Parts: sequence; C-alpha cells; structure tokens
Amino acid sequence: MRVLAAVVQMTSRGDLQKNLVRASELVAEAAERGAKLAVLPENFALLSDHEQAKFSVAESVPGEGPILRAMQAAAQKHNIALVLGGLPERTDSPTQVHNTAVYLDAAGNISAVYRKIHLFDVAIPDGATYRESASVRPGTEAVVADTPWGKLGLSVCYDVRFPELYRRLSQLGARMLAVPSAFTLHTGRDHWHALLRVRAIENLAFVLAAAQFGRHHEKRVTYGHALIVDPWGQILAEVGDHEGVAVAELDFDYQDRVRKDLPSLGHRRL
Repeated sequence: MRVLAAVVQMTSRGDLQKNLVRASELVAEAAERGAKLAVLPENFALLSDHEQAKFSVAESVPGEGPILRAMQAAAQKHNIALVLGGLPERTDSPTQVHNTAVYLDAAGNISAVYRKIHLFDVAIPDGATYRESASVRPGTEAVVADTPWGKLGLSVCYDVRFPELYRRLSQLGARMLAVPSAFTLHTGRDHWHALLRVRAIENLAFVLAAAQFGRHHEKRVTYGHALIVDPWGQILAEVGDHEGVAVAELDFDYQDRVRKDLPSLGHRRL
C-alpha cells in the first residue's frame, strides 16, 4: 500500500480569518499535487503576540466554531484527510485551553482528538521566554487515529523531545507519526532534523512534521523546514525557507520490509 502525504509550512499571525484562508489554500495545493493526507502546523489558525487572543478564538472539540468549519470544508472540498496541528480548545476554565490536534477524515469527520501533553516552559539564550503552561492545560493520553493507510500517532511540537510518547504510539500500532510544530529558530536549527529522524528510526515509522516558519510578530520567529522522514531516517521531502507544501509517497510495503529486516520493535524489554 502507498499514499501521497503532505506537510504544510505557514507563517501564521494574529488574524484568524487570514490564517484560515491561507491554510485552506495550502491544503488545496497539497490536494492538487495528489496528496490524500496533509498535516497542518501547530497554531495554524492563530499565532498572536497577545496571549489572551487564544481565548477569544478557542473552540469546543467537537464543535462548530470557525476553525473546525473551515478545515472540515477544506477536507470535504478536496477529498483529503487532515491533521489540524494544534488549535486552542476550550476547557472548563476561563484561563486555560488545550493545545489540541484533530484528525479529520476526507469527509471532514472528526476521527481522533489529541491534547498536547508536554508543554513548552523554557527560557532560551536568545532572550525569549515561553511558559505554555500558564494558559494551556496538558493532555494525559496518547492517541492514534485510524486512517485508510494504517494508524497515525498524534503529537504536537515539544512532544518530540519525549521519546516515551512515541514508543507508546508505536505500541498502539502507529505506522505514521504526526509532529505539527512551531519550533523556535534557536532550537530548530540544531535539533529539528535530528529529533525527527531519530523518532522515525527508533519507531521504524514515517514522520510527518508540519511547521511554522519565519517572523510571526516582534517576539516570535520559527525555524520552518517542514519535512517527511521515512522509517530508515531518510528525509523524503522538505519545505525551504518559505511558506509551502512538501509531498512524498509513503510506501508501507517498504516499511514492512524495514521492520522485518530490523525487528527492533519486537526486542523491547522495558
């Protein structure tokens, strides 16, 4: 079995409607290039310099807010399954949201919902300080989505530094791993490619890493380089320093051969 998959690279900012239009355009581009599955980056709908902005656009999941409506319409129009890489989901608290990844099938149905577990609370040497936990409630469960091409493990950005999550996704049957991100420029230029290739190698899985790119506002610059990695750790496709889409064929027969020749997943002892 094979499928063409895409990862989207965006420069989202503080205008929800403009971001949704751009996301829909890039989904259309992915579909035009033959993709049947596309992953959108973290914060695709909003990446604002105002912390409170996320609360004004937060939606219930499932629900009928503008973010979900726009992306469900894009999935239906282009007959393409989507991973909505990270959107603000309402909680029972007025001061907390979840950072939530949603898998939509090609009919626009919500088939899986993952709430980001590992929150980015870091002060980095470039002077930027991030405290995601100040406004985001962490999730607690590993989630895999059932797709026509096999199970897809869901994660969001900072999760990629925690290999135990991906091992759990692998144990749950994941053949693909989605890592939608908004990686900082400082960490991304040294760690992005290495972390993604390692997650692919140690789980013998395809990795689909969508990304934010460029300057979003005065305080936020992201690394970009959305890419697709095969189970051997080879980069199949990558977006450069611009908005765009990378498309690659995922060959699951090849994955089966790799897993047979290197049966490390069956050698786990812990």
